[in-house]
Amino acid sequence: MKLEKIAPFGRSLEEYRKIFSLSGDDLEKNIVGVGDGPASFNAEMSALGKTVISIDPLYSLQPHEIEERFYSVVDDIIAQVEATPHDWVWSYHKSPEHLKDNRTAALRCFIADYEAGKAEGRYILGELPSLDFAHGKFQLAVCSHFLFLYSEHLTYGFHLSSVLEMLRIAHEVRIFPLLTLMLEVSPYVQPLILELESRGVIVSVESVEYELQRGGNKMLRIQHFS
Repeated sequence: MKLEKIAPFGRSLEEYRKIFSLSGDDLEKNIVGVGDGPASFNAEMSALGKTVISIDPLYSLQPHEIEERFYSVVDDIIAQVEATPHDWVWSYHKSPEHLKDNRTAALRCFIADYEAGKAEGRYILGELPSLDFAHGKFQLAVCSHFLFLYSEHLTYGFHLSSVLEMLRIAHEVRIFPLLTLMLEVSPYVQPLILELESRGVIVSVESVEYELQRGGNKMLRIQHFS
C-alpha cells in the first residue's frame, strides 16, 4: 500500500482490546492514546465511565474538516486493499467493504463525541515526539497504526525519541503493528529493542488476536522495571 501521508483512520474499542491485548484490568488504568486520530476508542471508553486521554495533531481541526479528510482518502485506500487481496486477513473484518463500514462507524462515533470530548479535555492537540504531560502521568500509553507502520515517512531517530517520550509519561507502552505499509517488519524494530534494553527497559514482542495486514499480528510491549 502506498500513502502520501498519515491516513485519518480510527479504530474501535473492540479493535483496541484485540490489537493491544487489553485485559479488563488494563481498561481500568489511566490510559493515553497517542496518535488516536478519529478512533472511537475514547468515546466508547468514556461511555463506560473509564478514563482515556487521546492525543493527535488532527484535533486542531473542526469536525467537518476531519470528516472531509477521511472521505477524501477512504475509497482510494479500500481500492488498494481490493487490488491486493492476498495481503490481507479477513477474520475480524470480513471483506474490504466491511473494513470500510467499520472505519466509517468508528469515525461517526468519534465525531459525535468530539466536541464534548475536547471540552472535557479528553481530546488534546499534540504530537510526537514531544508531549506536554508530567513524568509518569499515565499507567499505560498505546500507539495504534502510526509508529513502525509509516517507517518510510518517519526516521529511526523519530521512533526512538517518540518511544522514550511515551515512556517518560507512562509506566508501560504498547505499539501496534510492527509492520510497514509494505507488509514488512519495520527495520526500526530490532535496533529499537536493543537500544531500549541497553537503557534497562523491559521489551517484548507479543502475538495478539487481531490481524488485518497479513503477518501483522504482533505488538511491542515496553515497560519500566518496577
